[in-house]
Amino acid sequence: MKLAVVGLGAMGGGMAKRLLESGFPLIVHNRTAAKADPLRQAGARWAPQPQDVARDSDVVLLSLADEKAVEQTLFERMLPALKPGTVVVDTTTVSAAYAAAAAERLTAHGIRRVELCLIGNPVMAEQGRLRLFAAGDQRDVAEIEHVLTAIGGELRYLGPPGMACTMKLAFNLLLGVQTVGLAEAVALGVRAGLDRTMLINAITGSAFCSPALAFRAGYMRDGCYEPAAFRAQLMAKDLRLAISDAASGGLTLPVCSRAAERLDEVVAAGRGDEDSAVVVETAMAS
Repeated sequence: MKLAVVGLGAMGGGMAKRLLESGFPLIVHNRTAAKADPLRQAGARWAPQPQDVARDSDVVLLSLADEKAVEQTLFERMLPALKPGTVVVDTTTVSAAYAAAAAERLTAHGIRRVELCLIGNPVMAEQGRLRLFAAGDQRDVAEIEHVLTAIGGELRYLGPPGMACTMKLAFNLLLGVQTVGLAEAVALGVRAGLDRTMLINAITGSAFCSPALAFRAGYMRDGCYEPAAFRAQLMAKDLRLAISDAASGGLTLPVCSRAAERLDEVVAAGRGDEDSAVVVETAMAS
């Protein structure tokens, strides 16, 4: 089975490294070619264009930024070259409606789509410790289970297209709200005169802190937000998707909406490519 990874950002690069170390022949592509250099040196084959990946792969794992990137990379460039029966494993966080439509469009061309929600961080991706939630045709998920379990220690099947994206948005909603809440707690304490490091250490050592929050707190403690594990502009995008999907079902998410506004401020300040923990800086400045 020939595998490919398209999109070698923090998560995509981590998964590609893990798959390569697990013994899978791997083709890789990224818009910025330099990101593929460590993988090429480790034995991966470089594809200069996305359509080159499509021609030579049985399974293509996508790790892209948003729906626009999926349209440009998958549908405009790769689809004409994909072989019937190819499995596209899409880990991009998109709306549930877009996910369902994408599955239908691919099916019309004989391409199978497995939608994958990844829970974890880039380090966990490299170590094969991600939690995975899959959607799509259950037979397609079963066929590539050996690929998926190479990158994740837990794999659960959720159901039809859109379900994995909904799961991902639910997780990212919680992460986004917690990150903004931590930022505001730090801003409150520092503005009143508490030492920033002492305050963050006290929070991370308490029962109020989750592993995910401790990870973001590390960025805030150091005041260094690169390399980003979860870029602020992508977290803002995901919270907006959650709000939109909720609205389509007649649900409002006021807490999520305020967290999204906080992250929008980060993006407006020109810091959207830094880790979402950078929201603490704009919170303290407001």
